[in-house]
Amino acid sequence: QVQLVESGGGLVQSGGSLRVSCAASGSIFSFNTMSWFRQAPGKEREFVAAITGGHSLYYADSVKGRFTVSRDAKNTVYLQMNSLKFEDTAVYYCAAVASGSYYSPRNYAYWGQGTQVTVST
Repeated sequence: QVQLVESGGGLVQSGGSLRVSCAASGSIFSFNTMSWFRQAPGKEREFVAAITGGHSLYYADSVKGRFTVSRDAKNTVYLQMNSLKFEDTAVYYCAAVASGSYYSPRNYAYWGQGTQVTVST
């Protein structure tokens, strides 16, 4: 069964750090891009970061230098978030198996249920 399960969200003060994880079940993820998106209330889902099967990394401009995406051999993907800002508050989603542009949520076949990240001022 193909499944993505996020964990690690929570409440953090502005300037703080948090790491969210996405555990992927199913060998289909081994050589595919896995990405993070986020969606704030009233806004569209937006790209945050991606890591390909070959470990190439891509980031949204808004998180470059603050967020780091990584993956391990068991296809767990991590998003380390440092220097968090109030505007980083959103539900963070893990997505996998993109056909086409990594940046469009429409191109992903699998999604997790999301984990809430709230940054207080």
